[in-house]
Amino acid sequence: MEYLVRAARVTDIDRLVALSDGGLGGAPGTSPLAAADLFRRLVYLPQASIFVAEAQRVVVGGAVLALRPSVRAGGFVGAVDLLVIDQEHDVDRITSALLEEVVRSASNKGCTVVEADRPEAEVLGRWQRMGFDEAGPRIQRIVAAAGSAARHQS
Repeated sequence: MEYLVRAARVTDIDRLVALSDGGLGGAPGTSPLAAADLFRRLVYLPQASIFVAEAQRVVVGGAVLALRPSVRAGGFVGAVDLLVIDQEHDVDRITSALLEEVVRSASNKGCTVVEADRPEAEVLGRWQRMGFDEAGPRIQRIVAAAGSAARHQS
């Protein structure tokens, strides 16, 4: 099956919330509607990017990249804030496709690091195959920012 990764649209948000299966944070007692409203706002903000993977025009996965400036990192830091995959599809391929797009986007936006909360042990290998390494309680991947000398050497 072929998976297409693209920027999310407002019409994709309800499916992303459904895929998260209650895994979205927030204050106790907040509804999934609150998360959906936040997602809808993020679609239009420059400091966040939402990507979806689809198969046969059905959203089967999604990722949120949040950006923050960091003097310590020497540029921007991209944080994979959310990664959700429909377990009835090829989780490895969808994860790889989404993370590849997240890293590409982060690099294009001037990020020097892409980080994420450390995943469960059984999925850590997937992230490591994509170049992420453990960094304390988080994992991270160093990226060359678009226009940097390091990017032109690779």
